[in-house]
Amino acid sequence: MTRTALIAGQGGLPVRLAAALKASGEAHIIAEMEGFPSDIPGADPVRYRIERLAPFLDHLAREGVTRVVFAGALRRPQIDPELIDARTATLVPRLLGAFQKGDDWLLREVIAIFEDWDFTVVGVSDISPDLVPGAGVITGAPCDNDRRDAARAAEIVAGIGPLDIGQGAVVAQGLCIAVEALPGTDAMLAFVAEHAGRLRPDPNGARGVFYKAPKPGQDRRVDLPTLGPATVAAVAKAGLAGIVWEAGGVILIDREAMIAAAETAGLFLWAREP
Repeated sequence: MTRTALIAGQGGLPVRLAAALKASGEAHIIAEMEGFPSDIPGADPVRYRIERLAPFLDHLAREGVTRVVFAGALRRPQIDPELIDARTATLVPRLLGAFQKGDDWLLREVIAIFEDWDFTVVGVSDISPDLVPGAGVITGAPCDNDRRDAARAAEIVAGIGPLDIGQGAVVAQGLCIAVEALPGTDAMLAFVAEHAGRLRPDPNGARGVFYKAPKPGQDRRVDLPTLGPATVAAVAKAGLAGIVWEAGGVILIDREAMIAAAETAGLFLWAREP
């Protein structure tokens, strides 16, 4: 019998996955890192600390967990060395080495550790496929200029991906207006809202697109980029024509609300074939 552990961070995604697991009738438990409570209503979570990672994994195994899904935002916790138990101490060199190499390396190492305990790590699409849409225009109608801008943006995001800079870009009239960096999508779109009017060569030409995609080679079981109604509002404020993302590689939080907001703002939503 499959039993799933939802390792829940913060935000709307864990809430939706918990609802999907409940609706499916699948046996599951919810786990939360101490100090980072999820927003899952009625959750009775198992709480864990990084310093006690090995006992936490043992607990999951005793509870009959066979597969694990990670969802939601987490900040890097403060580690208290005095709390590290002997077995977790054997994992510390692996985790510290990954910490120093960046988030992608850390996530890969975390997956590897869970797999060492014989858990199958799955992605969001394995639990709730509707959250990760396949190719197609969901609403609106991108024009030829929009499609050219989307193709250029996809090239840019693929180029910056190996540098671990970000997962998004804004392109208008063939020019890169902004790329996503450490401050994130909201900061990038706020910059575009403030400056794009003077950066576009032709003020009457194509308004531009916001494009989002996973990093090349990214393990798609964890840390997929997400889009939601707030993204639609920020793109509308930035004066762009629409949102484009790599089909099968981006999570939509509250798709129906996104569609309604996009239609109200006159934007298109397009899951673009890679």
